[in-house]
Amino acid sequence: MAKKKNVEKEPIEKQLWKAADKLRKNIDAAEYKHVVLGLLFLRYISDSFESLHDKLKKGEGEYEGADPEDRDEYRAENVFFVPPSARWTYLQSRAKLPEIGTDVDEAMDAIEKDNPSLKGVLPKVYARGNLDPTSLGGLIDLMSNIALGDAKDRSADVLGHVFEYFLGEFALAEGKKGGQFYTPRSVVQLLVEMLEPYKGRVFDPCCGSGGDVCPI
Repeated sequence: MAKKKNVEKEPIEKQLWKAADKLRKNIDAAEYKHVVLGLLFLRYISDSFESLHDKLKKGEGEYEGADPEDRDEYRAENVFFVPPSARWTYLQSRAKLPEIGTDVDEAMDAIEKDNPSLKGVLPKVYARGNLDPTSLGGLIDLMSNIALGDAKDRSADVLGHVFEYFLGEFALAEGKKGGQFYTPRSVVQLLVEMLEPYKGRVFDPCCGSGGDVCPI
């Protein structure tokens, strides 16, 4: 009897990338990058918001008497306030509608209005003619499956890994220009080892994405 081969399941970030890339169709990688990474960022801040919103709603301990819709509560915790029309659950409920592109663009606008530090930063490219609403809805459904099962409690870490993986894949897809916004982890690790810091973390704020942090 022949032994069954052990088929190793692909990491979630690789599965997501393959699925997201299939939805790209006629959009260039340089443009598609903003579509996908914008949604990932929106999912990330929405998750952070919802986590604090739940604590404020329960009103236990230090959150007793807190208003879950008070923007100052979120500023105090360094969490972006996400208005109702921009929350991930709302957008996910509208993912199958033909106007989802407009909904996402308006969500980005709403987040910028409530968070001045993001003014002019978020992409508003979702209602463009070359982005099929069905594909966009598929992307939103895809992003909704990032934190599953026991990974739910680590959703921020999972999203971070997915974001970094996607940056690397877009850099490869764009070729030479891709290095302008992404520094491979191996290069970061080499720089840290050359610097030989004693403790803490090394952070390069000029690395494009601002995400190349290496624990010591």
